[in-house]
Parts: sequence; structure tokens; C-alpha cells
Amino acid sequence: MIRVRRVAVTAAVLATLATTGCTAAGADERPLVAVTTNILGDVVERVVGDSADVMVLMPPGADPHSFEVSAQEAARLRSADLVVENGLGLEEGVARHVEAAATDGVPVFTAGDAIDVLDWTTEDASGPDPHFWTDPARMRAVVDALGAELHEVQGLDDDTLDSALRDYRGELDALDDDMATAFAALPEERRALVTNHHVFGYLADRFDFRVVGAVIPSGTTLASPSAADLRDLASAIEDAGVPTIFVDASQPARLAEVLADEVDVHVRIRSLATESLTPEGEGAATYLEMMRANTEAIVNGLSARN
Repeated sequence: MIRVRRVAVTAAVLATLATTGCTAAGADERPLVAVTTNILGDVVERVVGDSADVMVLMPPGADPHSFEVSAQEAARLRSADLVVENGLGLEEGVARHVEAAATDGVPVFTAGDAIDVLDWTTEDASGPDPHFWTDPARMRAVVDALGAELHEVQGLDDDTLDSALRDYRGELDALDDDMATAFAALPEERRALVTNHHVFGYLADRFDFRVVGAVIPSGTTLASPSAADLRDLASAIEDAGVPTIFVDASQPARLAEVLADEVDVHVRIRSLATESLTPEGEGAATYLEMMRANTEAIVNGLSARN
């Protein structure tokens, strides 16, 4: 009798484990979409919902130019059903892993391929500007191209995907309209931007701003300014009457503070979440939330009096 009961218990345990295993396997059967940046990760999560396992490589608050991935994440990247990257040289610390996944045959969607690319330029250098998301109209073009790519992923329902894409396009259109209305309150002489590096080129192009300059005269935070760069920028700031420098929240404000202290340019320094989303509850946990918060901050910062 005891032996029979033990067998029965063992059989019950094995049945439970088998059921649990089937449930886990079922969950694991969802397609894996790996996304390099958290901005694009938010967009992908909004569009696919629970239909896919979305692995976002870049943590909140990270610098997209320099963040790196773990060995485990790099391995999963090479087994993904789709990799979504920003491109245009943004993910400098992750590019080789994306290339390895592509070599293994993983489809890679490069968002930068879906837009008309602008260049950041200085007197000495130039390059493709990867920060297209500051223009919601270009972001819509990215979403349109991404939608076509997601339709090729096995396991995603076409009708559900189309509905989600349609809804998100509507939110991007509303964002674009709201930003245009908010920026219209700024007079032309106040529509001048200075940032810690060249991050607002697309926003300036879409909403008719002037990019006066950047503390780091480059499209990446991994560069550094010279003393001459700071002096030239100081002159440009004074000539344009810029009241506020906008510094990305993922980067310390040290360089902007040096500009204010050592070159004797007295401006406000305002932190924005421009290249990375924040953790939940910190004001920029989604792309739409980030853009609305930044719009308000830019209007307030450029409306201030010196």
C-alpha cells in the first residue's frame, strides 16, 4: 500500500511538472523581438503587446552611445526572431553584437533606414544624426516600416498588429500636433537651441528652430570639446541670446557647467530625458511621455529671461 501511494504521489508530481513545463514552453514559444534602445523598445512593446517576448537591451537612464550588453543578452540576441536597432551609429557599444546576429541569419530592422537622414555638422566634422525620434513625424515613418517588418515575424497576429499600429500612429499624429501648437508660442528670436551634444537636429528641422551649437561638437557623447570649441560656442550663445542649455539626463551636466563657469557665459542648465527613457514615475517612462515633457521644458526654458 505504501509503495502504491508513493507511486501515485510521484506520478502526480510528474504530471504537475509536465503541466508546468508545457505552460512555460507555451510562453517561450512566443516570438522573441530584441530591441537595442529603450525608446524603440517602448514603441515595440506598445505595438506587439503580449504577443511577443520583447527583450530591451538598454536600461532606463543609460547612454545609448556607450551602454553594453551581458554575455547572456548577446547570446539571446543571436536567437531572436527579429532585432530592432536605431542605427546611424547610435549604439556604439552594441553594434558588433547586432552584426553577429545578422551574420547568424537573424533579421535586423534598422530604424534609421526608414527616414530621410540629416547630418550634424560643425566647422571641423559632420556625420549622420541618429536622433530622429525628436521628430514625431519621422518616428511615424519608422513605425510604418517597423510594422511591415513585424508582419514577417511568425506568431504575430496580423489583424491585432494592424489595430495596434493604427492606434499608435494616431498617438504620434496627436503628439506632432501638440508639439507644433506648444512651440508656436515661442517668438522667432527665442527659437535657438544649445545642447550638450547634437541631439535636436530633427526637432529643429521639423519645428523651425535654430541649432546654435553644442557643448560637445559631435553627434556622440563619447567625444569631448576643446577650449576653442567652448570659446566659439560661448560667442554663439551670447550673440543668439540663448537663456538655457539643455543637457541630456543620462549625462552629467559637468561640461555645460564648465561652459558657464570658465567661459563666463551665464545661462540656465536644464536636464532633459532626450536619449533614454526614465524608470516609471520619473517623468519620461514612455516615448510619448518623454516628448511631451521635453516640449514643455523647452518652451519654458526658452521663454525665460536672462
